[in-house]
Amino acid sequence: MDTLKHTQKVSFPFPLGYYCLCVLLYIIALPFLIASSFRLKHKDSIPARFFPFFIKKLEYEPHYWFHACSFGEVKSLEPLINAFYNKSVNILITTITHTGFNEAKRLYGNKADSKAHIIMRYLPFEIFLPLWSKQCKGLKTLVVTEAEMWKILFFMAKSHNAHTLLINARISQRSYKNYERFAWFYQGIFALIDEVLAQSHIDKRRLEALGATHIEVFGNLKTLNTPCVSTHYTKPSMPLFIGASTHRGEERLILESFKTFKEQSPTTLLLLAPRHPERFKEAYDLSMSFFSRTALFSQTHLESCEQYDVIVIDTLGELNNLYAISDVVILGGSFTTNVGGHNPLEPAFFGTRLISGEHIFNQYALFESVENYVLIPPQSLSDTLSRWELLPKSAIKTNSHDKLNILLQKIH
Repeated sequence: MDTLKHTQKVSFPFPLGYYCLCVLLYIIALPFLIASSFRLKHKDSIPARFFPFFIKKLEYEPHYWFHACSFGEVKSLEPLINAFYNKSVNILITTITHTGFNEAKRLYGNKADSKAHIIMRYLPFEIFLPLWSKQCKGLKTLVVTEAEMWKILFFMAKSHNAHTLLINARISQRSYKNYERFAWFYQGIFALIDEVLAQSHIDKRRLEALGATHIEVFGNLKTLNTPCVSTHYTKPSMPLFIGASTHRGEERLILESFKTFKEQSPTTLLLLAPRHPERFKEAYDLSMSFFSRTALFSQTHLESCEQYDVIVIDTLGELNNLYAISDVVILGGSFTTNVGGHNPLEPAFFGTRLISGEHIFNQYALFESVENYVLIPPQSLSDTLSRWELLPKSAIKTNSHDKLNILLQKIH
Protein backbone atom coordinates (compact mmCIF):
# COMPACT_ATOMS: atom_id res chain seq x y z
CA MET A 1 0.00 0.00 0.00
CA ASP A 2 1.29 3.45 -0.87
CA THR A 3 2.58 5.05 2.35
CA LEU A 4 2.54 8.51 0.80
CA LYS A 5 -1.21 8.22 0.42
CA HIS A 6 -1.60 8.05 4.20
CA THR A 7 1.00 10.56 5.32
CA GLN A 8 0.19 13.42 2.95
CA LYS A 9 -3.30 14.83 2.99
CA VAL A 10 -4.75 15.41 -0.46
CA SER A 11 -7.32 18.22 -0.70
CA PHE A 12 -10.46 17.77 -2.73
CA PRO A 13 -12.81 20.71 -3.40
CA PHE A 14 -16.23 20.38 -1.82
CA PRO A 15 -18.70 19.26 -4.54
CA LEU A 16 -20.96 22.27 -4.05
CA GLY A 17 -22.86 21.90 -7.34
CA TYR A 18 -23.65 18.27 -6.61
CA TYR A 19 -24.67 19.13 -3.04
CA CYS A 20 -27.07 21.84 -4.24
CA LEU A 21 -28.58 19.41 -6.73
CA CYS A 22 -29.13 16.90 -3.93
CA VAL A 23 -30.84 19.62 -1.85
CA LEU A 24 -33.15 20.42 -4.76
CA LEU A 25 -34.00 16.73 -5.30
CA TYR A 26 -34.63 16.35 -1.58
CA ILE A 27 -37.10 19.26 -1.52
CA ILE A 28 -38.96 17.83 -4.52
CA ALA A 29 -39.07 14.34 -3.01
CA LEU A 30 -39.93 15.41 0.54
CA PRO A 31 -43.73 14.93 0.29
CA PHE A 32 -43.19 11.43 -1.10
CA LEU A 33 -40.65 10.63 1.63
CA ILE A 34 -43.05 11.78 4.34
CA ALA A 35 -45.85 9.63 2.89
CA SER A 36 -43.55 6.62 2.49
CA SER A 37 -42.33 6.90 6.09
CA PHE A 38 -45.75 5.68 7.25
CA ARG A 39 -45.33 2.38 5.42
CA LEU A 40 -44.29 -0.46 7.71
CA LYS A 41 -41.10 -1.42 5.89
CA HIS A 42 -39.92 2.21 5.65
CA LYS A 43 -41.00 3.56 9.05
CA ASP A 44 -37.47 3.26 10.46
CA SER A 45 -35.22 3.64 7.42
CA ILE A 46 -36.68 6.79 5.83
CA PRO A 47 -36.72 8.96 8.99
CA ALA A 48 -33.21 7.75 9.93
CA ARG A 49 -31.89 8.67 6.48
CA PHE A 50 -33.88 11.70 5.38
CA PHE A 51 -35.19 13.54 8.45
CA PRO A 52 -32.38 15.32 10.34
CA PHE A 53 -34.07 15.17 13.75
CA PHE A 54 -34.03 11.36 13.54
CA ILE A 55 -30.37 11.06 12.50
CA LYS A 56 -28.57 9.83 15.61
CA LYS A 57 -25.12 10.97 16.65
CA LEU A 58 -22.36 8.38 16.77
CA GLU A 59 -21.50 7.08 20.26
CA TYR A 60 -17.85 6.63 19.27
CA GLU A 61 -15.55 8.16 16.69
CA PRO A 62 -15.20 5.37 14.10
CA HIS A 63 -11.82 4.11 12.98
CA TYR A 64 -13.29 1.84 10.28
CA TRP A 65 -16.51 2.51 8.40
CA PHE A 66 -18.21 -0.29 6.46
CA HIS A 67 -21.15 0.58 4.22
CA ALA A 68 -23.42 -2.01 2.61
CA CYS A 69 -26.77 -1.46 0.95
CA SER A 70 -28.93 -4.38 2.01
CA PHE A 71 -29.16 -7.87 3.52
CA GLY A 72 -26.82 -9.73 1.16
CA GLU A 73 -24.10 -7.10 1.23
CA VAL A 74 -24.20 -6.89 5.03
CA LYS A 75 -23.93 -10.66 5.25
CA SER A 76 -20.94 -10.67 2.89
CA LEU A 77 -19.02 -8.38 5.27
CA GLU A 78 -19.30 -10.83 8.18
CA PRO A 79 -15.82 -12.44 7.85
CA LEU A 80 -14.20 -9.00 7.62
CA ILE A 81 -15.92 -7.53 10.65
CA ASN A 82 -15.41 -10.70 12.68
CA ALA A 83 -11.66 -10.25 12.15
CA PHE A 84 -11.81 -7.04 14.23
CA TYR A 85 -13.48 -8.57 17.30
CA ASN A 86 -10.24 -8.90 19.26
CA LYS A 87 -9.05 -5.39 18.44
CA SER A 88 -9.79 -2.25 20.45
CA VAL A 89 -11.26 -0.28 17.57
CA ASN A 90 -14.50 1.54 16.79
CA ILE A 91 -16.42 0.24 13.78
CA LEU A 92 -19.33 1.96 12.05
CA ILE A 93 -21.66 -0.14 9.88
CA THR A 94 -24.20 1.70 7.74
CA THR A 95 -26.95 0.30 5.55
CA ILE A 96 -29.73 1.59 3.32
CA THR A 97 -32.56 -0.91 3.78
CA HIS A 98 -34.58 -2.19 6.72
CA THR A 99 -33.55 -5.79 5.98
CA GLY A 100 -29.88 -4.79 5.86
CA PHE A 101 -30.10 -2.97 9.18
CA ASN A 102 -31.85 -5.89 10.87
CA GLU A 103 -29.22 -8.31 9.57
CA ALA A 104 -26.46 -6.05 10.91
CA LYS A 105 -28.16 -6.03 14.32
CA ARG A 106 -28.51 -9.82 14.23
CA LEU A 107 -24.88 -10.40 13.30
CA TYR A 108 -23.13 -7.72 15.34
CA GLY A 109 -25.59 -6.38 17.91
CA ASN A 110 -24.93 -8.83 20.76
CA LYS A 111 -21.18 -9.33 20.83
CA ALA A 112 -20.45 -8.92 24.54
CA ASP A 113 -17.10 -10.70 24.19
CA SER A 114 -15.87 -8.32 21.48
CA LYS A 115 -13.19 -5.73 22.21
CA ALA A 116 -14.39 -3.69 19.24
CA HIS A 117 -17.18 -1.13 19.63
CA ILE A 118 -19.61 -1.67 16.76
CA ILE A 119 -22.07 1.09 15.86
CA MET A 120 -24.94 0.39 13.44
CA ARG A 121 -26.79 3.16 11.61
CA TYR A 122 -28.81 3.84 8.51
CA LEU A 123 -26.72 5.90 6.07
CA PRO A 124 -27.98 9.51 6.06
CA PHE A 125 -28.81 10.98 2.68
CA GLU A 126 -25.95 12.91 1.08
CA ILE A 127 -26.94 16.39 2.31
CA PHE A 128 -27.05 15.18 5.94
CA LEU A 129 -23.78 13.24 5.99
CA PRO A 130 -21.77 16.33 7.07
CA LEU A 131 -23.64 16.08 10.41
CA TRP A 132 -21.27 13.22 11.21
CA SER A 133 -18.13 14.89 9.88
CA LYS A 134 -16.72 16.11 13.22
CA GLN A 135 -17.12 12.63 14.70
CA CYS A 136 -15.15 11.07 11.82
CA LYS A 137 -11.86 12.88 12.33
CA GLY A 138 -10.18 9.65 13.44
CA LEU A 139 -11.45 7.62 10.48
CA LYS A 140 -8.73 5.40 9.01
CA THR A 141 -10.57 3.47 6.30
CA LEU A 142 -13.92 3.62 4.51
CA VAL A 143 -15.04 0.34 2.91
CA VAL A 144 -18.03 0.45 0.57
CA THR A 145 -19.57 -2.57 -1.16
CA GLU A 146 -20.69 -3.18 -4.74
CA ALA A 147 -22.14 -0.08 -6.46
CA GLU A 148 -22.92 2.18 -3.48
CA MET A 149 -21.16 5.19 -4.97
CA TRP A 150 -22.30 8.11 -2.80
CA LYS A 151 -20.13 11.10 -3.61
CA ILE A 152 -20.43 12.97 -0.29
CA LEU A 153 -19.69 9.75 1.60
CA PHE A 154 -16.36 9.29 -0.20
CA PHE A 155 -15.60 13.02 -0.07
CA MET A 156 -16.10 13.12 3.70
CA ALA A 157 -13.76 10.15 4.18
CA LYS A 158 -11.07 11.73 2.00
CA SER A 159 -11.47 15.08 3.78
CA HIS A 160 -10.27 13.25 6.90
CA ASN A 161 -7.43 11.58 4.96
CA ALA A 162 -9.00 8.13 5.27
CA HIS A 163 -8.17 5.31 2.89
CA THR A 164 -11.18 4.55 0.64
CA LEU A 165 -12.03 1.19 -0.89
CA LEU A 166 -14.87 0.02 -3.12
CA ILE A 167 -14.99 -3.77 -2.70
CA ASN A 168 -17.06 -6.49 -4.33
CA ALA A 169 -17.57 -3.92 -7.06
CA ARG A 170 -19.83 -4.86 -9.93
CA ILE A 171 -21.80 -3.28 -12.74
CA SER A 172 -24.51 -5.55 -14.11
CA GLN A 173 -25.01 -6.00 -17.83
CA ARG A 174 -28.47 -4.46 -17.61
CA SER A 175 -27.44 -1.32 -15.72
CA TYR A 176 -24.16 -0.66 -17.55
CA LYS A 177 -25.74 1.50 -20.29
CA ASN A 178 -27.32 3.74 -17.66
CA TYR A 179 -23.95 4.12 -15.93
CA GLU A 180 -22.29 4.94 -19.28
CA ARG A 181 -24.59 7.93 -19.80
CA PHE A 182 -23.22 9.48 -16.62
CA ALA A 183 -19.59 8.38 -16.95
CA TRP A 184 -18.47 12.00 -16.47
CA PHE A 185 -20.16 12.02 -13.06
CA TYR A 186 -18.72 8.69 -11.91
CA GLN A 187 -15.22 9.82 -12.90
CA GLY A 188 -15.51 12.42 -10.13
CA ILE A 189 -16.50 9.75 -7.61
CA PHE A 190 -13.72 7.38 -8.62
CA ALA A 191 -11.22 10.20 -8.09
CA LEU A 192 -12.14 9.89 -4.39
CA ILE A 193 -11.66 6.10 -4.27
CA ASP A 194 -8.15 4.80 -3.60
CA GLU A 195 -8.71 1.13 -4.52
CA VAL A 196 -11.41 -0.78 -6.36
CA LEU A 197 -11.74 -4.56 -6.00
CA ALA A 198 -13.91 -5.90 -8.81
CA GLN A 199 -15.86 -9.14 -8.72
CA SER A 200 -14.87 -10.25 -12.23
CA HIS A 201 -12.84 -9.28 -15.28
CA ILE A 202 -16.04 -8.10 -16.98
CA ASP A 203 -16.77 -5.82 -14.02
CA LYS A 204 -13.19 -4.53 -14.14
CA ARG A 205 -13.54 -3.49 -17.79
CA ARG A 206 -16.87 -1.78 -17.14
CA LEU A 207 -15.59 0.06 -14.08
CA GLU A 208 -12.46 1.21 -15.93
CA ALA A 209 -14.68 2.59 -18.69
CA LEU A 210 -16.47 4.66 -16.04
CA GLY A 211 -13.18 6.10 -14.76
CA ALA A 212 -12.09 3.69 -12.03
CA THR A 213 -8.34 3.46 -11.39
CA HIS A 214 -6.19 1.29 -9.10
CA ILE A 215 -8.54 -1.58 -9.82
CA GLU A 216 -7.96 -5.31 -9.51
CA VAL A 217 -10.08 -8.44 -9.84
CA PHE A 218 -10.60 -9.90 -6.37
CA GLY A 219 -13.67 -12.08 -6.83
CA ASN A 220 -16.88 -12.10 -4.85
CA LEU A 221 -16.88 -11.64 -1.07
CA LYS A 222 -19.20 -14.61 -0.78
CA THR A 223 -16.14 -16.81 -1.33
CA LEU A 224 -15.01 -15.78 2.17
CA ASN A 225 -18.15 -17.20 3.81
CA THR A 226 -18.03 -20.90 4.67
CA PRO A 227 -21.46 -22.52 4.25
CA CYS A 228 -22.90 -23.85 7.49
CA VAL A 229 -24.91 -27.01 8.06
CA SER A 230 -27.60 -26.52 10.69
CA THR A 231 -29.05 -30.03 10.54
CA HIS A 232 -27.09 -33.16 9.65
CA TYR A 233 -29.17 -35.60 7.60
CA THR A 234 -28.20 -39.19 6.84
CA LYS A 235 -27.57 -39.65 3.13
CA PRO A 236 -30.11 -42.04 1.55
CA SER A 237 -28.81 -45.22 -0.07
CA MET A 238 -30.23 -44.12 -3.43
CA PRO A 239 -28.80 -41.36 -5.69
CA LEU A 240 -30.11 -37.94 -4.63
CA PHE A 241 -30.72 -35.06 -7.06
CA ILE A 242 -31.86 -31.59 -6.03
CA GLY A 243 -33.39 -28.84 -8.18
CA ALA A 244 -32.34 -25.81 -6.14
CA SER A 245 -33.76 -22.26 -6.10
CA THR A 246 -36.00 -22.94 -9.08
CA HIS A 247 -38.30 -20.44 -10.77
CA ARG A 248 -41.54 -20.84 -12.69
CA GLY A 249 -40.94 -22.95 -15.80
CA GLU A 250 -37.81 -24.59 -14.41
CA GLU A 251 -39.70 -27.07 -12.23
CA ARG A 252 -41.49 -28.41 -15.30
CA LEU A 253 -38.19 -28.75 -17.19
CA ILE A 254 -36.57 -30.61 -14.28
CA LEU A 255 -39.57 -32.88 -13.70
CA GLU A 256 -39.79 -33.78 -17.41
CA SER A 257 -36.07 -34.55 -17.55
CA PHE A 258 -36.19 -36.51 -14.30
CA LYS A 259 -39.17 -38.56 -15.52
CA THR A 260 -37.14 -39.59 -18.57
CA PHE A 261 -34.16 -40.40 -16.33
CA LYS A 262 -36.30 -42.50 -13.97
CA GLU A 263 -37.07 -44.89 -16.81
CA GLN A 264 -33.44 -46.05 -16.76
CA SER A 265 -32.77 -45.49 -13.04
CA PRO A 266 -35.96 -45.97 -11.02
CA THR A 267 -34.29 -45.83 -7.60
CA THR A 268 -33.38 -42.14 -7.62
CA LEU A 269 -34.90 -39.36 -5.52
CA LEU A 270 -35.47 -35.78 -6.63
CA LEU A 271 -35.69 -32.92 -4.14
CA LEU A 272 -37.35 -29.85 -5.60
CA ALA A 273 -36.70 -26.51 -3.84
CA PRO A 274 -38.53 -23.50 -5.33
CA ARG A 275 -36.82 -20.16 -4.77
CA HIS A 276 -39.89 -18.39 -3.40
CA PRO A 277 -42.07 -19.75 -0.56
CA GLU A 278 -45.30 -18.57 -2.16
CA ARG A 279 -44.68 -21.10 -4.96
CA PHE A 280 -44.28 -24.19 -2.74
CA LYS A 281 -47.85 -25.39 -3.34
CA GLU A 282 -47.63 -24.64 -7.07
CA ALA A 283 -44.49 -26.78 -7.34
CA TYR A 284 -46.09 -29.57 -5.30
CA ASP A 285 -49.20 -29.67 -7.52
CA LEU A 286 -47.02 -29.68 -10.64
CA SER A 287 -44.90 -32.54 -9.29
CA MET A 288 -48.04 -34.53 -8.47
CA SER A 289 -49.03 -34.29 -12.13
CA PHE A 290 -45.76 -36.07 -13.03
CA PHE A 291 -45.26 -38.32 -10.02
CA SER A 292 -48.06 -39.49 -7.75
CA ARG A 293 -45.41 -40.40 -5.18
CA THR A 294 -44.68 -36.76 -4.31
CA ALA A 295 -44.38 -35.51 -0.73
CA LEU A 296 -43.75 -32.25 1.11
CA PHE A 297 -40.51 -32.06 3.07
CA SER A 298 -42.33 -30.66 6.11
CA GLN A 299 -44.56 -33.73 6.24
CA THR A 300 -42.07 -36.54 5.71
CA HIS A 301 -38.63 -37.78 6.75
CA LEU A 302 -35.63 -38.50 4.55
CA GLU A 303 -35.27 -41.84 6.36
CA SER A 304 -38.45 -42.99 4.60
CA CYS A 305 -37.65 -41.42 1.24
CA GLU A 306 -37.60 -44.79 -0.60
CA GLN A 307 -41.39 -44.60 -0.96
CA TYR A 308 -41.22 -41.30 -2.89
CA ASP A 309 -40.02 -40.12 -6.29
CA VAL A 310 -40.04 -36.40 -5.51
CA ILE A 311 -39.97 -34.41 -2.27
CA VAL A 312 -40.81 -30.70 -2.55
CA ILE A 313 -38.78 -28.63 -0.07
CA ASP A 314 -41.35 -26.36 1.56
CA THR A 315 -39.24 -25.05 4.44
CA LEU A 316 -36.59 -22.32 4.44
CA GLY A 317 -32.93 -22.61 5.42
CA GLU A 318 -32.46 -26.22 4.32
CA LEU A 319 -30.43 -25.96 1.11
CA ASN A 320 -26.96 -26.27 2.66
CA ASN A 321 -28.14 -29.21 4.77
CA LEU A 322 -29.38 -30.95 1.62
CA TYR A 323 -26.39 -30.02 -0.57
CA ALA A 324 -24.27 -31.89 1.96
CA ILE A 325 -25.95 -35.20 1.07
CA SER A 326 -26.79 -34.59 -2.63
CA ASP A 327 -25.11 -36.23 -5.60
CA VAL A 328 -26.34 -33.77 -8.23
CA VAL A 329 -27.46 -30.15 -7.93
CA ILE A 330 -29.47 -28.56 -10.74
CA LEU A 331 -29.11 -24.86 -9.98
CA GLY A 332 -32.17 -22.81 -10.87
CA GLY A 333 -32.55 -19.24 -12.02
CA SER A 334 -30.33 -20.11 -14.97
CA PHE A 335 -32.65 -21.92 -17.39
CA THR A 336 -34.92 -18.89 -17.57
CA THR A 337 -33.66 -15.73 -19.25
CA ASN A 338 -34.58 -13.01 -16.76
CA VAL A 339 -33.03 -14.08 -13.43
CA GLY A 340 -29.30 -14.42 -14.05
CA GLY A 341 -28.52 -17.55 -12.03
CA HIS A 342 -27.95 -18.27 -8.35
CA ASN A 343 -24.98 -18.80 -6.02
CA PRO A 344 -22.89 -21.86 -7.08
CA LEU A 345 -20.46 -21.63 -4.15
CA GLU A 346 -22.62 -23.50 -1.66
CA PRO A 347 -23.16 -26.66 -3.74
CA ALA A 348 -19.51 -26.51 -4.86
CA PHE A 349 -18.36 -26.35 -1.24
CA PHE A 350 -20.00 -29.73 -0.65
CA GLY A 351 -18.48 -31.28 -3.79
CA THR A 352 -21.72 -31.96 -5.65
CA ARG A 353 -21.97 -32.54 -9.38
CA LEU A 354 -23.16 -29.09 -10.41
CA ILE A 355 -25.45 -28.46 -13.40
CA SER A 356 -26.57 -24.95 -14.35
CA GLY A 357 -28.33 -23.31 -17.25
CA GLU A 358 -26.47 -20.85 -19.44
CA HIS A 359 -28.13 -17.65 -18.17
CA ILE A 360 -25.80 -16.74 -15.28
CA PHE A 361 -25.18 -13.07 -16.05
CA ASN A 362 -25.59 -12.05 -12.39
CA GLN A 363 -23.24 -14.76 -11.11
CA TYR A 364 -20.20 -14.64 -13.44
CA ALA A 365 -17.84 -13.72 -10.60
CA LEU A 366 -19.01 -16.61 -8.43
CA PHE A 367 -18.76 -19.14 -11.25
CA GLU A 368 -15.19 -17.93 -11.89
CA SER A 369 -14.41 -19.17 -8.35
CA VAL A 370 -15.79 -22.66 -9.05
CA GLU A 371 -14.28 -25.52 -11.02
CA ASN A 372 -15.96 -28.58 -12.53
CA TYR A 373 -19.47 -27.43 -13.35
CA VAL A 374 -21.50 -27.75 -16.55
CA LEU A 375 -23.54 -25.04 -18.27
CA ILE A 376 -26.20 -26.47 -20.56
CA PRO A 377 -29.24 -25.36 -22.57
CA PRO A 378 -32.62 -26.65 -21.32
CA GLN A 379 -32.89 -29.31 -24.03
CA SER A 380 -29.67 -30.97 -22.81
CA LEU A 381 -30.81 -31.58 -19.23
CA SER A 382 -32.18 -35.10 -19.83
CA ASP A 383 -28.97 -36.24 -21.51
CA THR A 384 -26.81 -34.65 -18.79
CA LEU A 385 -28.74 -36.42 -16.04
CA SER A 386 -28.36 -39.76 -17.84
CA ARG A 387 -24.56 -39.52 -17.47
CA TRP A 388 -24.43 -37.85 -14.08
CA GLU A 389 -21.92 -40.35 -12.67
CA LEU A 390 -19.39 -39.26 -15.32
CA LEU A 391 -19.57 -35.62 -14.28
CA PRO A 392 -16.66 -34.38 -12.11
CA LYS A 393 -17.42 -33.12 -8.64
CA SER A 394 -17.42 -29.35 -8.30
CA ALA A 395 -15.06 -27.49 -5.98
CA ILE A 396 -14.16 -23.94 -4.95
CA LYS A 397 -10.87 -22.73 -6.44
CA THR A 398 -9.88 -20.00 -4.04
CA ASN A 399 -8.38 -20.24 -0.57
CA SER A 400 -10.78 -18.11 1.49
CA HIS A 401 -8.31 -17.70 4.38
CA ASP A 402 -5.61 -16.24 2.13
CA LYS A 403 -8.08 -13.92 0.40
CA LEU A 404 -9.38 -12.66 3.72
CA ASN A 405 -5.86 -11.84 4.91
CA ILE A 406 -5.12 -9.93 1.70
CA LEU A 407 -8.29 -7.89 2.10
CA LEU A 408 -7.60 -7.15 5.75
CA GLN A 409 -4.14 -5.86 4.83
CA LYS A 410 -5.73 -3.45 2.38
CA ILE A 411 -8.18 -2.23 5.00
CA HIS A 412 -5.49 -1.74 7.65
